[in-house]
Amino acid sequence: MPLKNHSQYIADFVFQSGGNELSPAVLHEAKRSLMNYFAVAFAAGKDETISKAISVFSRFSANTAASIVGRNIKTDMLNAAALNAMAANVFDFDDTHIPTIIHPTAPVASAILALSQTQKINGAAFLQALILGMEVECRIGNAISPMHYSRGWHITSTCGVFGSAMAAGKLLNLSAQQLNWALGAASAQASGLVETLGTMSKSMSVGNAARNGLLSAILAEQDFAGPDFPLDGERGFLRVFSENPKLESLVDGLGSQWEVLNNTYKPYPCGVVLNPVIQACLELHHQFATMARDAHSLEYIELTGNPLLKQRTDRPSIRTGRESQVSAQHAVGVCLIRGKAGLPEFSDEAVNDLAVRAVSKKLRFIDDASMSVDAVKVCFKMRDQAVAVVEIAHAKGSLADPLSDSDLEQKLRELAAYGKAGYQPQALIEQIWTIEQMDDVGQLMTLTA
Repeated sequence: MPLKNHSQYIADFVFQSGGNELSPAVLHEAKRSLMNYFAVAFAAGKDETISKAISVFSRFSANTAASIVGRNIKTDMLNAAALNAMAANVFDFDDTHIPTIIHPTAPVASAILALSQTQKINGAAFLQALILGMEVECRIGNAISPMHYSRGWHITSTCGVFGSAMAAGKLLNLSAQQLNWALGAASAQASGLVETLGTMSKSMSVGNAARNGLLSAILAEQDFAGPDFPLDGERGFLRVFSENPKLESLVDGLGSQWEVLNNTYKPYPCGVVLNPVIQACLELHHQFATMARDAHSLEYIELTGNPLLKQRTDRPSIRTGRESQVSAQHAVGVCLIRGKAGLPEFSDEAVNDLAVRAVSKKLRFIDDASMSVDAVKVCFKMRDQAVAVVEIAHAKGSLADPLSDSDLEQKLRELAAYGKAGYQPQALIEQIWTIEQMDDVGQLMTLTA
Protein backbone atom coordinates (compact mmCIF):
# COMPACT_ATOMS: atom_id res chain seq x y z
CA MET A 1 0.00 0.00 0.00
CA PRO A 2 1.75 3.21 -1.12
CA LEU A 3 1.65 5.83 1.60
CA LYS A 4 3.27 9.19 2.06
CA ASN A 5 3.41 8.73 5.81
CA HIS A 6 3.02 5.46 7.64
CA SER A 7 3.25 7.26 10.98
CA GLN A 8 0.23 9.40 10.21
CA TYR A 9 -1.61 6.36 8.89
CA ILE A 10 -1.19 4.65 12.27
CA ALA A 11 -2.27 7.80 14.12
CA ASP A 12 -5.33 8.16 11.87
CA PHE A 13 -6.25 4.54 12.47
CA VAL A 14 -6.15 4.91 16.25
CA PHE A 15 -8.10 8.20 16.06
CA GLN A 16 -10.81 6.84 13.76
CA SER A 17 -11.32 3.52 15.53
CA GLY A 18 -14.77 3.38 17.06
CA GLY A 19 -14.63 -0.11 18.52
CA ASN A 20 -17.31 -1.56 16.27
CA GLU A 21 -14.65 -3.36 14.25
CA LEU A 22 -13.64 -5.47 17.24
CA SER A 23 -15.03 -9.00 17.03
CA PRO A 24 -16.06 -11.03 20.10
CA ALA A 25 -12.91 -13.15 19.63
CA VAL A 26 -10.68 -10.07 19.69
CA LEU A 27 -12.41 -8.67 22.77
CA HIS A 28 -12.18 -12.00 24.56
CA GLU A 29 -8.48 -12.36 23.83
CA ALA A 30 -7.88 -8.92 25.27
CA LYS A 31 -9.60 -10.05 28.47
CA ARG A 32 -7.37 -13.14 28.56
CA SER A 33 -4.35 -10.87 28.19
CA LEU A 34 -5.59 -8.78 31.11
CA MET A 35 -6.20 -11.91 33.23
CA ASN A 36 -2.63 -13.02 32.63
CA TYR A 37 -1.34 -9.50 33.31
CA PHE A 38 -2.84 -9.37 36.78
CA ALA A 39 -1.61 -12.90 37.53
CA VAL A 40 2.02 -12.09 36.82
CA ALA A 41 1.84 -8.67 38.47
CA PHE A 42 0.53 -10.29 41.66
CA ALA A 43 3.46 -12.70 41.64
CA ALA A 44 5.81 -9.78 42.26
CA GLY A 45 4.01 -8.77 45.45
CA LYS A 46 7.09 -9.52 47.56
CA ASP A 47 9.78 -9.36 44.91
CA GLU A 48 12.98 -7.59 45.92
CA THR A 49 13.45 -5.87 42.57
CA ILE A 50 10.04 -4.18 42.74
CA SER A 51 10.43 -3.38 46.44
CA LYS A 52 13.70 -1.58 45.75
CA ALA A 53 12.17 0.32 42.86
CA ILE A 54 9.18 1.36 44.98
CA SER A 55 11.51 2.60 47.70
CA VAL A 56 13.39 4.83 45.26
CA PHE A 57 10.40 5.95 43.20
CA SER A 58 8.46 6.94 46.33
CA ARG A 59 11.00 9.70 47.00
CA PHE A 60 9.77 11.47 43.88
CA SER A 61 6.04 10.71 43.96
CA ALA A 62 3.81 13.70 43.23
CA ASN A 63 0.68 12.25 44.87
CA THR A 64 -1.09 8.98 45.77
CA ALA A 65 -3.56 8.72 42.90
CA ALA A 66 -2.75 5.25 41.58
CA SER A 67 -2.30 1.75 43.01
CA ILE A 68 0.43 -0.88 42.77
CA VAL A 69 -0.96 -4.36 42.08
CA GLY A 70 -0.73 -6.66 45.09
CA ARG A 71 0.57 -4.02 47.49
CA ASN A 72 -1.08 -1.58 49.87
CA ILE A 73 0.82 1.28 48.28
CA LYS A 74 -0.28 4.22 46.16
CA THR A 75 1.82 6.61 44.14
CA ASP A 76 1.38 9.06 41.29
CA MET A 77 0.12 7.98 37.89
CA LEU A 78 3.46 7.90 36.05
CA ASN A 79 5.27 5.99 38.78
CA ALA A 80 2.39 3.52 39.09
CA ALA A 81 2.50 2.85 35.35
CA ALA A 82 6.21 2.11 35.55
CA LEU A 83 6.09 -0.02 38.70
CA ASN A 84 3.16 -2.16 37.58
CA ALA A 85 4.80 -2.80 34.20
CA MET A 86 8.00 -3.79 35.98
CA ALA A 87 6.05 -6.12 38.28
CA ALA A 88 4.22 -7.78 35.40
CA ASN A 89 7.47 -8.49 33.56
CA VAL A 90 9.96 -9.14 36.34
CA PHE A 91 9.55 -12.95 36.39
CA ASP A 92 9.37 -13.34 32.58
CA PHE A 93 5.97 -14.95 33.17
CA ASP A 94 3.97 -12.49 31.08
CA ASP A 95 2.35 -12.90 27.69
CA THR A 96 4.26 -13.26 24.43
CA HIS A 97 3.33 -12.07 20.94
CA ILE A 98 4.28 -14.39 18.11
CA PRO A 99 6.54 -13.97 16.18
CA THR A 100 8.09 -10.81 17.67
CA ILE A 101 8.45 -12.18 21.26
CA ILE A 102 7.10 -8.83 22.54
CA HIS A 103 5.40 -9.01 25.94
CA PRO A 104 2.59 -6.70 24.86
CA THR A 105 0.23 -6.28 27.80
CA ALA A 106 2.58 -5.06 30.55
CA PRO A 107 3.49 -1.67 29.03
CA VAL A 108 0.02 -0.91 27.68
CA ALA A 109 -2.23 -2.13 30.50
CA SER A 110 -0.04 -0.55 33.17
CA ALA A 111 -0.26 2.86 31.52
CA ILE A 112 -4.01 2.94 31.03
CA LEU A 113 -4.83 1.34 34.39
CA ALA A 114 -2.90 4.18 36.03
CA LEU A 115 -4.71 6.69 33.84
CA SER A 116 -8.06 5.14 34.77
CA GLN A 117 -7.45 6.01 38.40
CA THR A 118 -7.18 9.70 37.58
CA GLN A 119 -10.22 10.04 35.32
CA LYS A 120 -13.38 8.03 34.80
CA ILE A 121 -13.01 5.51 31.96
CA ASN A 122 -15.63 2.91 31.12
CA GLY A 123 -14.79 -0.70 30.47
CA ALA A 124 -15.62 -0.74 26.76
CA ALA A 125 -13.36 2.25 26.08
CA PHE A 126 -10.58 0.73 28.20
CA LEU A 127 -10.74 -2.58 26.35
CA GLN A 128 -10.64 -0.84 22.98
CA ALA A 129 -7.62 1.24 24.00
CA LEU A 130 -5.82 -1.86 25.28
CA ILE A 131 -6.35 -3.63 21.95
CA LEU A 132 -5.27 -0.60 19.90
CA GLY A 133 -2.12 -0.13 21.95
CA MET A 134 -1.16 -3.78 21.61
CA GLU A 135 -1.92 -3.60 17.88
CA VAL A 136 0.43 -0.68 17.31
CA GLU A 137 3.35 -2.00 19.37
CA CYS A 138 3.16 -5.47 17.79
CA ARG A 139 2.89 -4.13 14.24
CA ILE A 140 5.93 -1.96 14.84
CA GLY A 141 7.63 -5.08 16.18
CA ASN A 142 6.66 -7.02 13.06
CA ALA A 143 8.20 -4.30 10.91
CA ILE A 144 11.62 -4.51 12.58
CA SER A 145 11.85 -8.23 13.41
CA PRO A 146 14.02 -10.23 13.63
CA MET A 147 16.94 -7.86 12.99
CA HIS A 148 15.96 -5.51 15.83
CA TYR A 149 16.29 -8.09 18.58
CA SER A 150 19.40 -9.68 17.12
CA ARG A 151 21.10 -6.28 17.23
CA GLY A 152 20.57 -6.25 20.98
CA TRP A 153 17.41 -4.17 21.44
CA HIS A 154 14.88 -5.37 24.01
CA ILE A 155 11.81 -5.31 21.80
CA THR A 156 9.16 -5.19 24.55
CA SER A 157 10.67 -1.96 25.82
CA THR A 158 11.44 -0.30 22.49
CA CYS A 159 8.04 -1.07 20.95
CA GLY A 160 5.98 -1.03 24.14
CA VAL A 161 6.40 2.72 24.54
CA PHE A 162 4.45 3.24 21.31
CA GLY A 163 1.65 0.93 22.44
CA SER A 164 1.21 2.69 25.76
CA ALA A 165 1.28 6.09 24.03
CA MET A 166 -1.46 5.12 21.59
CA ALA A 167 -3.65 3.45 24.21
CA ALA A 168 -3.39 6.43 26.56
CA GLY A 169 -3.84 8.84 23.67
CA LYS A 170 -7.05 7.11 22.64
CA LEU A 171 -8.46 7.45 26.16
CA LEU A 172 -7.41 11.10 26.29
CA ASN A 173 -9.34 11.69 23.05
CA LEU A 174 -6.31 13.04 21.22
CA SER A 175 -6.68 14.21 17.65
CA ALA A 176 -4.89 12.40 14.84
CA GLN A 177 -2.25 15.14 14.81
CA GLN A 178 -1.75 14.83 18.57
CA LEU A 179 -1.49 11.06 18.31
CA ASN A 180 1.28 11.45 15.75
CA TRP A 181 3.05 13.86 18.10
CA ALA A 182 2.69 11.23 20.85
CA LEU A 183 4.42 8.75 18.54
CA GLY A 184 7.19 11.30 18.15
CA ALA A 185 7.67 11.78 21.88
CA ALA A 186 7.59 8.01 22.33
CA SER A 187 10.20 7.53 19.61
CA ALA A 188 12.55 9.86 21.49
CA GLN A 189 12.26 7.63 24.56
CA ALA A 190 12.39 4.15 23.02
CA SER A 191 15.14 2.10 24.63
CA GLY A 192 16.04 -1.20 26.23
CA LEU A 193 18.92 -3.65 25.80
CA VAL A 194 19.00 -7.44 25.65
CA GLU A 195 22.23 -7.25 27.64
CA THR A 196 20.14 -6.45 30.74
CA LEU A 197 18.19 -9.74 30.63
CA GLY A 198 18.58 -11.72 33.82
CA THR A 199 19.22 -8.58 35.88
CA MET A 200 17.12 -6.02 37.73
CA SER A 201 17.96 -3.45 35.05
CA LYS A 202 15.80 -5.25 32.50
CA SER A 203 12.69 -4.28 34.44
CA MET A 204 13.58 -0.60 34.20
CA SER A 205 13.14 -0.38 30.44
CA VAL A 206 9.79 -2.19 30.55
CA GLY A 207 8.62 0.22 33.25
CA ASN A 208 9.85 3.13 31.17
CA ALA A 209 7.87 1.87 28.18
CA ALA A 210 4.65 2.24 30.20
CA ARG A 211 5.60 5.48 31.92
CA ASN A 212 7.08 7.24 28.91
CA GLY A 213 4.26 6.22 26.61
CA LEU A 214 1.73 7.63 29.04
CA LEU A 215 3.83 10.77 29.42
CA SER A 216 4.04 11.12 25.63
CA ALA A 217 0.25 11.09 25.35
CA ILE A 218 -0.16 13.64 28.17
CA LEU A 219 2.38 15.95 26.52
CA ALA A 220 0.65 15.59 23.14
CA GLU A 221 -2.64 16.54 24.80
CA GLN A 222 -0.97 19.90 25.48
CA ASP A 223 0.12 20.18 21.82
CA PHE A 224 3.71 19.19 22.62
CA ALA A 225 4.73 18.83 18.99
CA GLY A 226 6.92 16.18 17.41
CA PRO A 227 8.26 15.16 13.99
CA ASP A 228 5.94 14.47 11.08
CA PHE A 229 7.53 11.07 10.39
CA PRO A 230 8.47 9.62 13.81
CA LEU A 231 8.27 6.00 12.65
CA ASP A 232 9.15 6.01 8.97
CA GLY A 233 11.26 9.13 8.56
CA GLU A 234 14.78 8.93 7.15
CA ARG A 235 16.06 9.01 10.73
CA GLY A 236 12.85 7.80 12.34
CA PHE A 237 12.51 4.88 14.72
CA LEU A 238 12.12 2.12 12.14
CA ARG A 239 15.18 2.96 10.07
CA VAL A 240 17.40 3.73 13.05
CA PHE A 241 16.45 0.59 14.98
CA SER A 242 16.43 -1.82 12.02
CA GLU A 243 18.35 -2.06 8.76
CA ASN A 244 15.48 -3.00 6.45
CA PRO A 245 12.13 -2.28 8.13
CA LYS A 246 9.08 -3.91 6.58
CA LEU A 247 6.81 -0.87 6.33
CA GLU A 248 3.99 -2.93 4.90
CA SER A 249 3.73 -4.73 8.25
CA LEU A 250 2.44 -1.50 9.77
CA VAL A 251 -0.60 -1.18 7.54
CA ASP A 252 -1.46 -4.41 5.71
CA GLY A 253 -4.70 -5.77 7.16
CA LEU A 254 -4.87 -2.98 9.74
CA GLY A 255 -8.32 -3.02 11.30
CA SER A 256 -9.17 -6.52 10.07
CA GLN A 257 -6.24 -8.69 11.20
CA TRP A 258 -5.65 -8.18 14.91
CA GLU A 259 -2.31 -8.89 16.57
CA VAL A 260 -3.90 -9.66 19.94
CA LEU A 261 -5.01 -12.95 18.39
CA ASN A 262 -1.30 -13.82 18.09
CA ASN A 263 -0.78 -13.45 21.82
CA THR A 264 0.24 -16.42 23.98
CA TYR A 265 0.53 -17.12 27.71
CA LYS A 266 3.26 -18.99 29.53
CA PRO A 267 2.77 -21.97 31.81
CA TYR A 268 6.29 -21.46 33.21
CA PRO A 269 8.21 -18.39 34.50
CA CYS A 270 10.95 -18.17 31.91
CA GLY A 271 11.85 -16.95 28.45
CA VAL A 272 9.26 -18.23 25.98
CA VAL A 273 11.79 -20.28 23.97
CA LEU A 274 12.32 -22.42 27.09
CA ASN A 275 8.67 -23.51 27.30
CA PRO A 276 9.08 -26.60 25.06
CA VAL A 277 12.38 -27.48 26.78
CA ILE A 278 10.73 -27.42 30.19
CA GLN A 279 7.73 -29.40 29.00
CA ALA A 280 10.00 -32.09 27.54
CA CYS A 281 12.20 -32.27 30.63
CA LEU A 282 9.20 -32.55 32.92
CA GLU A 283 8.09 -35.52 30.84
CA LEU A 284 11.57 -37.00 31.17
CA HIS A 285 11.85 -36.37 34.92
CA HIS A 286 10.61 -39.73 36.17
CA GLN A 287 12.66 -41.65 33.62
CA PHE A 288 15.74 -39.63 34.53
CA ALA A 289 15.17 -40.06 38.27
CA THR A 290 14.76 -43.81 37.84
CA MET A 291 17.86 -44.23 35.70
CA ALA A 292 20.20 -41.82 37.51
CA ARG A 293 21.56 -42.03 41.00
CA ASP A 294 23.90 -39.10 40.46
CA ALA A 295 25.10 -36.80 37.69
CA HIS A 296 28.29 -38.85 37.18
CA SER A 297 26.30 -41.44 35.24
CA LEU A 298 24.87 -38.76 32.91
CA GLU A 299 26.83 -38.56 29.67
CA TYR A 300 25.00 -35.68 27.96
CA ILE A 301 21.75 -33.78 27.45
CA GLU A 302 21.11 -32.51 23.95
CA LEU A 303 18.67 -29.78 22.88
CA THR A 304 17.77 -29.52 19.21
CA GLY A 305 15.77 -26.40 18.45
CA ASN A 306 15.41 -23.12 16.63
CA PRO A 307 18.69 -21.13 16.69
CA LEU A 308 16.95 -18.54 18.87
CA LEU A 309 16.96 -21.10 21.69
CA LYS A 310 20.74 -21.13 21.94
CA GLN A 311 21.07 -17.41 21.21
CA ARG A 312 18.81 -16.44 24.09
CA THR A 313 19.34 -19.16 26.69
CA ASP A 314 22.89 -20.54 26.48
CA ARG A 315 23.81 -19.23 29.94
CA PRO A 316 25.85 -21.82 31.82
CA SER A 317 27.30 -19.59 34.55
CA ILE A 318 24.28 -18.01 36.20
CA ARG A 319 24.31 -16.78 39.79
CA THR A 320 20.75 -15.65 40.55
CA GLY A 321 17.15 -16.72 40.16
CA ARG A 322 16.60 -13.77 37.86
CA GLU A 323 19.28 -15.07 35.50
CA SER A 324 17.86 -18.60 35.68
CA GLN A 325 14.70 -17.46 33.89
CA VAL A 326 16.69 -17.22 30.66
CA SER A 327 19.08 -20.15 31.16
CA ALA A 328 18.52 -23.44 29.35
CA GLN A 329 21.18 -25.05 31.51
CA HIS A 330 19.23 -24.27 34.66
CA ALA A 331 15.81 -25.09 33.21
CA VAL A 332 16.98 -28.53 32.08
CA GLY A 333 18.72 -29.28 35.34
CA VAL A 334 15.98 -28.17 37.68
CA CYS A 335 13.21 -29.92 35.73
CA LEU A 336 15.06 -33.22 35.45
CA ILE A 337 16.02 -33.16 39.13
CA ARG A 338 12.89 -31.72 40.75
CA GLY A 339 10.14 -32.45 38.24
CA LYS A 340 8.66 -28.97 38.76
CA ALA A 341 8.89 -25.62 37.00
CA GLY A 342 7.22 -22.98 39.17
CA LEU A 343 8.60 -19.78 40.60
CA PRO A 344 10.49 -21.60 43.41
CA GLU A 345 12.39 -23.55 40.74
CA PHE A 346 13.68 -20.27 39.29
CA SER A 347 14.89 -18.78 42.55
CA ASP A 348 18.31 -18.08 44.07
CA GLU A 349 17.90 -21.23 46.16
CA ALA A 350 17.30 -23.41 43.11
CA VAL A 351 20.26 -21.89 41.29
CA ASN A 352 22.52 -22.88 44.19
CA ASP A 353 21.27 -26.49 44.26
CA LEU A 354 24.42 -28.53 43.59
CA ALA A 355 22.48 -31.40 42.04
CA VAL A 356 20.88 -29.02 39.54
CA ARG A 357 24.24 -27.46 38.74
CA ALA A 358 25.84 -30.86 38.14
CA VAL A 359 23.20 -31.82 35.57
CA SER A 360 23.33 -28.40 33.92
CA LYS A 361 26.97 -28.88 32.99
CA LYS A 362 26.13 -31.78 30.64
CA LEU A 363 24.02 -29.69 28.23
CA ARG A 364 24.76 -29.08 24.56
CA PHE A 365 22.78 -27.40 21.75
CA ILE A 366 22.04 -28.30 18.14
CA ASP A 367 20.56 -25.56 15.94
CA ASP A 368 17.82 -26.41 13.45
CA ALA A 369 16.46 -23.37 11.62
CA SER A 370 13.55 -25.40 10.28
CA MET A 371 12.08 -25.77 13.78
CA SER A 372 9.67 -23.23 15.27
CA VAL A 373 10.46 -21.48 18.54
CA ASP A 374 7.77 -23.52 20.32
CA ALA A 375 9.31 -26.86 19.35
CA VAL A 376 12.25 -28.85 20.69
CA LYS A 377 13.84 -32.29 20.73
CA VAL A 378 15.47 -33.26 24.03
CA CYS A 379 17.75 -36.28 24.38
CA PHE A 380 19.62 -37.48 27.42
CA LYS A 381 22.05 -40.36 27.64
CA MET A 382 22.97 -42.24 30.81
CA ARG A 383 25.97 -44.55 31.01
CA ASP A 384 25.03 -48.08 29.89
CA GLN A 385 21.50 -46.93 28.97
CA ALA A 386 19.70 -46.16 25.73
CA VAL A 387 19.16 -42.53 24.74
CA ALA A 388 15.89 -41.14 26.13
CA VAL A 389 14.10 -38.77 23.73
CA VAL A 390 11.11 -36.44 23.96
CA GLU A 391 10.01 -34.25 21.08
CA ILE A 392 7.62 -31.31 21.53
CA ALA A 393 6.05 -30.06 18.30
CA HIS A 394 4.12 -27.21 19.94
CA ALA A 395 4.66 -26.31 23.57
CA LYS A 396 1.80 -25.82 25.99
CA GLY A 397 0.92 -22.13 25.93
CA SER A 398 1.73 -21.71 22.24
CA LEU A 399 -0.74 -20.60 19.57
CA ALA A 400 -1.20 -24.25 18.58
CA ASP A 401 -1.79 -25.40 22.18
CA PRO A 402 -2.99 -22.35 24.14
CA LEU A 403 -3.77 -22.10 27.83
CA SER A 404 -7.52 -22.27 28.40
CA ASP A 405 -9.58 -19.62 30.17
CA SER A 406 -9.66 -21.82 33.25
CA ASP A 407 -5.87 -22.25 33.03
CA LEU A 408 -5.47 -18.48 33.13
CA GLU A 409 -7.87 -18.15 36.05
CA GLN A 410 -5.90 -20.77 37.96
CA LYS A 411 -2.65 -19.01 37.10
CA LEU A 412 -4.06 -15.85 38.64
CA ARG A 413 -5.12 -17.69 41.79
CA GLU A 414 -1.77 -19.40 42.21
CA LEU A 415 0.35 -16.31 41.56
CA ALA A 416 -1.81 -14.13 43.77
CA ALA A 417 -1.21 -16.62 46.57
CA TYR A 418 2.51 -16.67 45.78
CA GLY A 419 2.85 -12.90 45.90
CA LYS A 420 0.40 -12.05 48.65
CA ALA A 421 -0.67 -14.69 51.17
CA GLY A 422 -4.39 -14.75 51.88
CA TYR A 423 -5.53 -12.71 48.89
CA GLN A 424 -8.72 -14.04 47.24
CA PRO A 425 -8.89 -12.92 43.58
CA GLN A 426 -12.29 -14.36 42.61
CA ALA A 427 -13.97 -10.96 42.49
CA LEU A 428 -11.21 -9.66 40.23
CA ILE A 429 -11.51 -12.69 37.95
CA GLU A 430 -15.24 -12.16 37.53
CA GLN A 431 -14.79 -8.45 36.89
CA ILE A 432 -12.20 -9.02 34.17
CA TRP A 433 -14.54 -11.28 32.19
CA THR A 434 -17.25 -8.59 32.34
CA ILE A 435 -15.03 -5.51 32.14
CA GLU A 436 -16.95 -3.99 29.23
CA GLN A 437 -19.91 -3.54 31.60
CA MET A 438 -17.93 -1.41 34.07
CA ASP A 439 -18.69 2.31 34.30
CA ASP A 440 -15.38 3.06 35.99
CA VAL A 441 -12.36 0.82 35.32
CA GLY A 442 -10.46 2.57 38.08
CA GLN A 443 -12.48 0.45 40.51
CA LEU A 444 -10.73 -2.61 39.08
CA MET A 445 -7.54 -1.59 40.83
CA THR A 446 -9.26 -1.47 44.20
CA LEU A 447 -9.67 -5.24 43.88
CA THR A 448 -5.89 -5.73 43.65
CA ALA A 449 -4.64 -4.09 46.84
